Amino acid sequence: MTPAPAPATGTATPATGTGTGTPVGTATGTQRQARAVRLGPRSLVALALVSAVGVAAFGWPFLAPPASTLNAHAQDAPWLFAGLLVLLVGVVAATISESGLGPKAVAMLGVLAATGAALRPIGAGTAGLEPMFFLMVLSGRVLGPGFGLVLGSVTMFASALLTGGVGPWLPFQMLAMGWFTMGAGLLPGQDGLRGRAELCLLAAYGFLAALAYGTVMNMAGWPFMAALASNISFDPDASVPANLARFLTYCLATSLGWDLGRALLTVVLALTLGAPVLRALRRATRRAAFETPVTFTGHP
Repeated sequence: MTPAPAPATGTATPATGTGTGTPVGTATGTQRQARAVRLGPRSLVALALVSAVGVAAFGWPFLAPPASTLNAHAQDAPWLFAGLLVLLVGVVAATISESGLGPKAVAMLGVLAATGAALRPIGAGTAGLEPMFFLMVLSGRVLGPGFGLVLGSVTMFASALLTGGVGPWLPFQMLAMGWFTMGAGLLPGQDGLRGRAELCLLAAYGFLAALAYGTVMNMAGWPFMAALASNISFDPDASVPANLARFLTYCLATSLGWDLGRALLTVVLALTLGAPVLRALRRATRRAAFETPVTFTGHP
């Protein structure tokens, strides 16, 4: 007598697109790399608008003509932009969350943000040696630009709470680090570039982005320096070329050594520790199966 078939069980198995049992989000060979967050049209629009406002918040001394009334409030404008950026960063984070920041992505976000916040004080105050930037580059590369933007912003916020670095500069830091981490997720060769070539790409990006981060953060604090360094501070009555020369002198005199230390450390860590960290992040991404829906199927 043929035995009756066993009843279907409630075992959860990942849905597959090929019927071979391989999860859709698994990156093997040239298969597409899974992303923790996929940016939808609404998220892209919100991100573009926030980035445009951020560019204005950072670069207004060069965008406003000398006769502009904004220049008459050179000491107030950074505070106004800081308050605006707080709201806008919250809006774009909420919009991205609606597009698919699920519980597994939130868990990974918490782990990476806590790790980055703990790494930031290490070496801070010593020639700008901040290993946090290395982790942000690799995380953005593996987990994508949407996750990278949220991760960079949350990490800076958490580190500010940890170190007591809360002030009008914090929203600028959150947006700048969000850009920095998002840019790593936009680098080419997401699915095919591996090995030494990928590490060199990430090291080069980390070097340039670390310098760029320091430069844009200088732009956020530069207008405050009028009473402290009159020869290199922002002059509301000067022309744009004159203020640009002042700003470059300010960067060379105050932060170039710090920014170079951060950039060089990022390069060294990317080339020496990048391979195992990338493997660990990709393994965690595959196991989390962010893009793999779960269905209940019966077993005959």
